[in-house]
Amino acid sequence: MLSLHDMEFTAEQIANFINGKIIGDKNTVITGVSPIENGQSGHLSFVAQERFSHFIDTTDCSVLIVSQNLLNENQTYSPVIIAVEDAYLSFQILMNLYNDLKKKKSGIEQPSSVSHSAVIGDDVYIGAFTYISDKAVIGDNCQIYPQVYIGKGVKIGKNCKIDSGARIYDGCVIGDNCIIHSNTVIGGDGFGFQLSPEGFKKIPQLGNVILEDDVEIGSNCSIDRATIGSTVIGKGTKIDNLIQIAHNVRIGQNNVIAAQAGIAGSTKIGDWNQIGGQAGIVGHIEIGNQVKIQAQSGVNSNVKDKEVLYGSPAIPAGDYRRSYVHFRNFGDIITRINNLENNKK
Repeated sequence: MLSLHDMEFTAEQIANFINGKIIGDKNTVITGVSPIENGQSGHLSFVAQERFSHFIDTTDCSVLIVSQNLLNENQTYSPVIIAVEDAYLSFQILMNLYNDLKKKKSGIEQPSSVSHSAVIGDDVYIGAFTYISDKAVIGDNCQIYPQVYIGKGVKIGKNCKIDSGARIYDGCVIGDNCIIHSNTVIGGDGFGFQLSPEGFKKIPQLGNVILEDDVEIGSNCSIDRATIGSTVIGKGTKIDNLIQIAHNVRIGQNNVIAAQAGIAGSTKIGDWNQIGGQAGIVGHIEIGNQVKIQAQSGVNSNVKDKEVLYGSPAIPAGDYRRSYVHFRNFGDIITRINNLENNKK
């Protein structure tokens, strides 16, 4: 449940934020936000789908944002209703507005180590035990939380948030409005080795990682620096927790990649793709645009635009589902075949 701390809002103020129509007392005050199934008096929640509409009559929340199509004009409701076209979208807008209103920290906490050659922008917060190396550049309004490491020559744009324990290695570039969650490593060495008579010899990894604007990286991810050149994560791409992206991978704009996925080296991924959890993608292939890769799929060849894949090795999802029906009945099919063969003897 989300507390609004020292902030209070009336139903009228909330309705004005999201262009909603009030049904009930416009002066009702809310001080927190609850899930609809655990509503509390004085709190706000939302109902966007019909399967949750019964909560409109049973919740203890004081104010509800509700999709217009779920309301009955002739009915009286206990909570104050703010009617909107899309309650989920309106609630998202409201949460973003609240997040922007929260007071951000500023200043450099001690103990921390900031190189004299580093360039720090205006209204930047640097948490305790953070280390910022030589010639690093931190843009305006960044929030860098405790125990972050920022390597030599790293460039971070404006309005970024780097959570505690993140590590950004030498020479990496972070765009504007990026978020990097705790314990993620940006720019660790790519997995590059060459077999020799003496064993596997390490290939130096001399490139970097570039995150373009509006990228978000979840916690405990590893994005490896390129051997030569750059590993690139395109503008607007969102990456979940526990994801491995290998050296020289290039990911386009506005992709979403769910937890525990892995992308091997030098693979190129286009724009507006959706990659499910635990998917595995081999190296040196190309994936087009608007592709959907279902969870736990293994992709081992090039993928055209707008394909939907499932399975390992991944095949078109429709083919997989039809084949899986037969696979589930495979034991019975073998028994029938054996019976037919035995009857022929």
